[in-house]
Amino acid sequence: MENLQELLLKNGYRKIAFTVSKTQHLFLKAKINGISGDFILDTGASNSCIDFSHIEHFNIEASDSNTKASGAGANGMLTQVSYQNKLQMGRWKNPKTDLILLDLSHVNIALKQYKAKTVHGIIGADVLLRGEALIDYKNKYLFLK
Repeated sequence: MENLQELLLKNGYRKIAFTVSKTQHLFLKAKINGISGDFILDTGASNSCIDFSHIEHFNIEASDSNTKASGAGANGMLTQVSYQNKLQMGRWKNPKTDLILLDLSHVNIALKQYKAKTVHGIIGADVLLRGEALIDYKNKYLFLK
């Protein structure tokens, strides 16, 4: 019998490695518009987002948004939006990824307090749903189709 990983790869899934930090966050590398960054994989985040301070780093075109964001530790945050960015994680690609831009300093401050690596942004459920995600926690792989 085939193992699950072989079956997923045979059926068009891409395998993306992640690490688990001291804070129990799932960290992975991703490219936005061809530029590498560090991200938290967050199944509880409805949208993928980038910190305001990294807009230029990823060559993102920001547009104003009337939407206020909420999350663990922060509410009513001002946001901007960026449409149709190129997202790549491992060999998985999506050329039309919309991103929410917001202040993630509270996330990075918390990570620094635990001497964990800071991040450029968060990969959320929007990407996980689009990619029909499966997460192998034991072997630390994200599979996206």
